Amino acid sequence: MATRRLLTPVLGTLSVLAAATLGVQIALAHCDGLDGPIVAAAKNALQTGNVNLVLIWVQQRDEPEIRAAFQQTLIVRKQSPEAQTLADRAFFDTLVRVHRAGEGAPYTGLKPAGRDLGPAIPAADKALETGEVGPLQDVLAEAVRHGLHEHFEALRALKQYDPNDVAAGRRYVQAYVEYVHYVERLHEAATTAPEGHYSEAAR
Repeated sequence: MATRRLLTPVLGTLSVLAAATLGVQIALAHCDGLDGPIVAAAKNALQTGNVNLVLIWVQQRDEPEIRAAFQQTLIVRKQSPEAQTLADRAFFDTLVRVHRAGEGAPYTGLKPAGRDLGPAIPAADKALETGEVGPLQDVLAEAVRHGLHEHFEALRALKQYDPNDVAAGRRYVQAYVEYVHYVERLHEAATTAPEGHYSEAAR
């Protein structure tokens, strides 16, 4: 019980910090989805004719390619509904591909809408939509609480081993290393500033 009271403020701090820094991770995690933020921005840009709405998703050096693709798309999509569908899809593909290249990440094509992104990303998007970070904090805090409890209990169960049972001792050491590394990763996430979306030199 005392352990739980001690961990509560720590878990709360971790969840707040993770919620504050998750913005970059969201884009990295589902930027290639047809229901992701990049395609949404592209649809809005094509509807309004404002290319600036998508230029924020690419590096400055890639602006000419995106501007050219955007103008070509605006021309082609006027020909027919079928042409509009094909032109829009080609523009989405180009935009996401260039965005991913700017991250140094591979691109394997646009992903279908509605895929399972786990609980954190939808909760992060929902927090931005509603302006309420509380539910997101709860999701993150529960994930940390569950993971820490799992590692801690696994280690504690192996702690009282026979000193002459080397195999049992090794199982304890393995669990100890996993436990410490897990705690270390949590602490690093809470105390280290996240990397920018693009390097300063690349802008």
